[in-house]
Amino acid sequence: MTVLEDRIAMADVNTQRLDEWFERLERMPVPEGFRVEIVGGNVYMTPQRDTHWAIIFKLAMAVEARFGEDVKVFSDVRIDFPGHENGLCPDVAVLRASAEKDDEGHWRYEDVEFVFEVISEGTAANDYGPKKAAYATAEVPLYVIADPYQGRCYVYTDPKNGDYVTRTRVDFGDDIDLTGTVADLTVSTSNFPRDRSPLA
Repeated sequence: MTVLEDRIAMADVNTQRLDEWFERLERMPVPEGFRVEIVGGNVYMTPQRDTHWAIIFKLAMAVEARFGEDVKVFSDVRIDFPGHENGLCPDVAVLRASAEKDDEGHWRYEDVEFVFEVISEGTAANDYGPKKAAYATAEVPLYVIADPYQGRCYVYTDPKNGDYVTRTRVDFGDDIDLTGTVADLTVSTSNFPRDRSPLA
């Protein structure tokens, strides 16, 4: 078996296991307003806070305003990423216009152009750690974190060897200038709400 065949076989095993996990989770009584994803083989269920949703909505609207109503922009939709059982549900994921689902009905990580994540109280470490590594390993060219606890965003570009080479900090109130990146847009953070819970 070649290295490529071995990687494809491993990806198939991970996808099958993730399919089983998500099927079980769909049968469970997950409370309304909770988001479920699998990061590194661990299941995370987090409540959707109003602050969190307000920022997601503003980001998705900025993407649609820039690229039009037909843009493939998703929120909390499962996309399997490289690594050990990463069935991630990005807060905002933008796929290339030509993206199509695979034979199992899943969107492919290879079609993800950029991702926005908004930090949640219970899963902040995932967004800054294993999810960032998964996006970089998948060579997603642009990853933006909005952190309402710190009142700032981090823009990650230039994925290389499972990490991002470049990190730019943007404080809430300043524009996120993504011109010159695959996103080619500017996002105002002037109306991004802050979260004053204990993480702040």
